[in-house]
Amino acid sequence: MTQLNIPSDSAAEAHETSDYSSFLSGVDQPMWIGGEPVEAVSGSWRDVMNPAKRETVIARVPAAGPEDVDRAVSAAREAFPGWRNLHFTARARALSLIADDIEARAEDFARLTALDTGNALRTQARPEVTTLVALFRYFSGIAGEVKGVTLPAGDGQLQYTRLEPLGVVACILPWNSPLMIAGFKLPAALAAGNTVILKAADDAPLTILLLAEICSRHLPAGTVNAITGRGSVIGAALAEHPGVDKVSFTGSTEVGRGVARTAGERLAHVSLELGGKNPSIVFPDAVDEDLIDGLLLASRFTRQGQSCTAGSRLFLHEDIYDEVLERLTVKLGALVVGNPLDEATDMGAIINNSQFSSISGYLDDGRSSMKTLLGGDVPTEGPLTEGYFHLPTVFGGGRNDFRLAQEEIFGPVLVAIPWRDTEDVIRMANDSHYGLAAYVWSHNLDNALNTAHRVDAGWVQVNQGGGQVVGQSYGGYKQSGIGREVSLEGMLAGFTQTKQINVKLRG
Repeated sequence: MTQLNIPSDSAAEAHETSDYSSFLSGVDQPMWIGGEPVEAVSGSWRDVMNPAKRETVIARVPAAGPEDVDRAVSAAREAFPGWRNLHFTARARALSLIADDIEARAEDFARLTALDTGNALRTQARPEVTTLVALFRYFSGIAGEVKGVTLPAGDGQLQYTRLEPLGVVACILPWNSPLMIAGFKLPAALAAGNTVILKAADDAPLTILLLAEICSRHLPAGTVNAITGRGSVIGAALAEHPGVDKVSFTGSTEVGRGVARTAGERLAHVSLELGGKNPSIVFPDAVDEDLIDGLLLASRFTRQGQSCTAGSRLFLHEDIYDEVLERLTVKLGALVVGNPLDEATDMGAIINNSQFSSISGYLDDGRSSMKTLLGGDVPTEGPLTEGYFHLPTVFGGGRNDFRLAQEEIFGPVLVAIPWRDTEDVIRMANDSHYGLAAYVWSHNLDNALNTAHRVDAGWVQVNQGGGQVVGQSYGGYKQSGIGREVSLEGMLAGFTQTKQINVKLRG
């Protein structure tokens, strides 16, 4: 049996640790390739900006190029045979140690997440770290499920299958929840015996570098590598690299199409978790305080609406339309928007100026075509002008064919659309290029389940609006993606391949 080459527990404890506060002083943060901190071959660096403080540099990260991708792929390929050949219990133990280490540094991870992404510390950053720990522990626990089957074949034949890892997996990560999305991909790929290259998001790379540093303490060199730089440069280089066996991408549908085209040219494995324009369908019997709280969760406003699962199309039955909007806007209007590191903050900052400006354009469109029930304007005075902040916004009197009801805004904007007939609301809910998530609200079980079964979405919640649950398959229909994550099904389908073996036995 191949032995796991990792530092002893005492050596890991003695390893010099970094602290999230070091990022506050503009410290240069290296990539991780082959188990070592490295700069880009070119020597170039990129500034990482603070979303809550315009033009404030948090840190610098290497501006990697194709030559750095080559280095990361070589390191991962060299590490692959040893990692693949480990007994699954050794891989499980390593994942468990990583989970323990992340948990011990949970507050550092959370505060760095808030600083890096603009997500509020209390409502988003800490829960994201908790989910990351849970995912490492979950995939540690199911590493032994990577197994084949023996087939009945009659006398003289032994027929069985093996599930084998794909090889080198490139995980291209988004900026909205980089740690959580890394948790969807990284531990599953590792548990199945693959080696991994993490491509950190352009605008939020810092938590991924800290994660890679922790992984390097518990894994053989090159098993996990993390690189930083422009997606248009190194994301494309990973997708087309002959040494990358699979690309797992989370991001916009537009970019995902490009990744699929590039990887498809060489028939590499691809999974895509893409955009969403998700419906919330509310029946008239569902109105109570749980509904209002659930709609607030489903709106993802505490993530600034920067979530592909945001229930941003709110279909309200006309009998309860006014009541629900009145109660919901009161709740949304009470959200505290501000410094992501402030414990009182419910909703933090938009990631960058480009996204801020894009949302502003949608607000202009909404004000001209619908009734503004809440928000709708950009802050023009006070501390919110120091960063990329938008206020919770609700537009009423919308139609499903409006631009704001068809395009993914990726901001705190909700469009309310009245409906009367169940067949019509299901038709409207499905009238979208997307099919990631959906929410159905009814105390009538027949209404709830019949609607849930008929909505074109990979993930439907009934009478609740929370986030993904560890162990349950997550992924989209239509242009929301290909493949599933967060589950045993996702690990086996996404990170293994089946080998059939037939043996003739001597009688």
